[in-house]
Amino acid sequence: MINNALNNIDRYLAYFSATPLPVLRRTVRELAALRQEEESVSGRRIASVVLQDPLMTLRVLLHLEANRSRSQNHDITTIERAIMMLGVTPFFEAFAELPTVEERLATHPKALVGLLRVIARAKQAAHYARDWAVIRHDLDVDEVTVAALLHEAAEILLWCFAPAMMMKVTQVLTATQGLRSAVAQRSVLGAPVSEIQVALAKAWHLPELLVSLMDERQADNPRVRTVILACNLARHAANGWSDPALPDDFSEINQLLRLPPETFMQRLGVPQEYWPPMEKLEVAMTRTSWRDTNLFFRAEDDS
Repeated sequence: MINNALNNIDRYLAYFSATPLPVLRRTVRELAALRQEEESVSGRRIASVVLQDPLMTLRVLLHLEANRSRSQNHDITTIERAIMMLGVTPFFEAFAELPTVEERLATHPKALVGLLRVIARAKQAAHYARDWAVIRHDLDVDEVTVAALLHEAAEILLWCFAPAMMMKVTQVLTATQGLRSAVAQRSVLGAPVSEIQVALAKAWHLPELLVSLMDERQADNPRVRTVILACNLARHAANGWSDPALPDDFSEINQLLRLPPETFMQRLGVPQEYWPPMEKLEVAMTRTSWRDTNLFFRAEDDS
């Protein structure tokens, strides 16, 4: 375990790279059950299990990169395609023996709860991102889903490998209302989790497309904005629908989706007592529609 802040981000990268990544115990059980049907099971069924676990999803992508053939001249950016590339039997052989987070954190029960909360948040973000990508008729819904699921990968890894330090970050945030998470993380870990996340994605050679979809600096791209807003909503909604950041989230999300306000709130599953005034969402829709129209005509003029 990492019990004290490391000198720099490279030290974190070296530690994570040298340690086998654990997965959820449930993932191990479900993959074992599917292996009993190895002759008939589809890649899609296997992928559906993998995508319930951000750590397993990360392991699959890292395994594919580590065993990349010279003839593979493009990145594999979805789990179903990764399994097709590997083959069903080689997949099960490669992931036959997996450590679990429950074993690793057996003596850190509070940290296990913290980790499971982040995983639940990542899964919820992936659900939101997938739904919105469908609404937007995205070119590849699965890519957006994977990017949202892995957006919190560094935080999940830190809960696995530095549980005492992540508990301390939580204590600092609880003791100082209004303190930004990045500030608390830097004070305890030596760097914000977001910086560790970016460094990890590059060091592990995750597919460039997935890395770009997680890059908040590219938020002008609607696909990136889908991922970022999904993660924001999942993080704030985890505090309850009364979280003060949610009205701004709702406005930004519907600027992206442009749905009728009531349809939009129902689709998010927000209890009606927490709906913001509908006129605010209507104004946001009108403003975005006008802005996009102007951008369209400007592009036409430029051509």
